[in-house]
Amino acid sequence: MKPYLLMFVFAALLSSCSKMDEKKEPVNVQQLNQQFIGAWNSKNSAQLDTLLAEDVHFVQGEVHYNGKSEVSQKWVRETMGTIENLRTFAVSSGADENIAFEGGTFTVDVIPSDRQLPKGEGEGNFMLVWKKNEKGAWKLHYAQLEDHPVQVAR
Repeated sequence: MKPYLLMFVFAALLSSCSKMDEKKEPVNVQQLNQQFIGAWNSKNSAQLDTLLAEDVHFVQGEVHYNGKSEVSQKWVRETMGTIENLRTFAVSSGADENIAFEGGTFTVDVIPSDRQLPKGEGEGNFMLVWKKNEKGAWKLHYAQLEDHPVQVAR
């Protein structure tokens, strides 16, 4: 009886170890967002492009862009020169093996089109959703911004 009991304990131990190995840690969504914010603040549109999913969606008010090409051109490139010093403040976040999200508030410095005018301060709410693609890389799948009216910088 003892040999069977010993085999059972050994098999259970091996089974539990293999299950622990299969379980993967969720991604750190804050690190993903910091990659994005760092690229944005350094005006590195090429790096931002590598972070976007092919089927990315961007929503801001009534504006909705779809797909990497459109989001890259109409949001990233056209907006990048008008804001700087993007900062986010997370309120909620979560992640599992395939999807991660973070939402909260953001602030930016707004650069006026006429350099004679004072800079502005923008703020609002954000949500970023990341998904793991078929190659196992994390890509920004959905970005939503709700911004408040820009105020003159103090």
